[in-house]
Amino acid sequence: MQIEMLEYAHEAGTDESLPGITALIRDHLCPHVLDIDLKGEYPGEFLHRLGAIGGFGALVAPQFGGTGRGLKNAVRVIEDVSRECVATGFLVWAQNACAWYLQNSSNIAIRNGVLPQIARGEVLGGTGQSNAMKSCVAIEENRLQAVRVNGGYCVNGTLPWVSNIGVDHYFHVGIAVAGEPGLMIALVRGDYPGLTLNQNAHFIAMEGTNTFACQFKDVFIADAAVVSHPNEFERFRARTKSAFILMQMGMGLGLVEACVTMMKRSNKTHGHVNRFLDDQAEDIEAALLGARAACYRLADEIDASPDTSYERDTIAMRLLGSELSLKAANSAMLHLGAKGYLVSNAAQRRVREAYFVAIVTPAIKHLRKELHDIDSGNHACSV
Repeated sequence: MQIEMLEYAHEAGTDESLPGITALIRDHLCPHVLDIDLKGEYPGEFLHRLGAIGGFGALVAPQFGGTGRGLKNAVRVIEDVSRECVATGFLVWAQNACAWYLQNSSNIAIRNGVLPQIARGEVLGGTGQSNAMKSCVAIEENRLQAVRVNGGYCVNGTLPWVSNIGVDHYFHVGIAVAGEPGLMIALVRGDYPGLTLNQNAHFIAMEGTNTFACQFKDVFIADAAVVSHPNEFERFRARTKSAFILMQMGMGLGLVEACVTMMKRSNKTHGHVNRFLDDQAEDIEAALLGARAACYRLADEIDASPDTSYERDTIAMRLLGSELSLKAANSAMLHLGAKGYLVSNAAQRRVREAYFVAIVTPAIKHLRKELHDIDSGNHACSV
């Protein structure tokens, strides 16, 4: 099984997103992909090693432990990892998303204290913003409620699933505060008093992501742990949203390239019959190259003009990534045929991973709703 996985290892040549990442993925991720998928192994050691070579620092300034390489580099790192394992690529996204929010915090103590540890992968962390993002576009009610108390906030509620967390991990959440018009963004640790992590569900393709339900019962959030107060929310959201979402394109781009590789390999022996399928390797590859170039270009534009709104462009790009992932994985499975049904074969895993890319917040239906709201002039955060 390990040999088959290594057959799909990417030969990146000299154009690495980070020096040493190709060897790191080959030696410390590829041998574990089947166990991550089938046994729910959490790739914590790989994440620490990736952080040590700068894998979580692209959006973090050097003075806070980052590399400052920019959004395109963050996308590329996630893409490189997702080419082998989207579950692990998702964790890389979560860690980068955690760092990105802290980088944009007005809380100097957080930027000087926790942020360098997150950026270097010394401690791991995730993002519990799925519910907050949905509440902002009137898809669901905010599940976390807070009241102002002396020195901070008292929080109650439950988030159903938050990934890349544990008792020694950090994650940030969006919380509705009584009497305040915006959300409060808070940084919490899994061992906070009153916070309970429950692993009460099992997932296809994502079992190794350390995903927990998070129950808050009178959890005290000190002002020192606040990333963004409610009165800062609109500006904070405008500054962070596009990069937060665009980084997820790395998962789709990596998955699609892996599918193209499988299709080409299958064609060496079955091209005479695969040619009757609707989507051919060259068609998917052309779409991939176009999407990748457009994504990288948008990432550079966001970096160059951080105060310009790229929200619609980002949402449309992310939607394209979901749709192309589904098409590529479906085609790869059809190319592989019966072989793709083997539990050790990557084709059936890629189908499951593609559905995750299409469903993880913001899901396809969420993205289409936001585009509709923007185009109809009805796009405002409703919290």
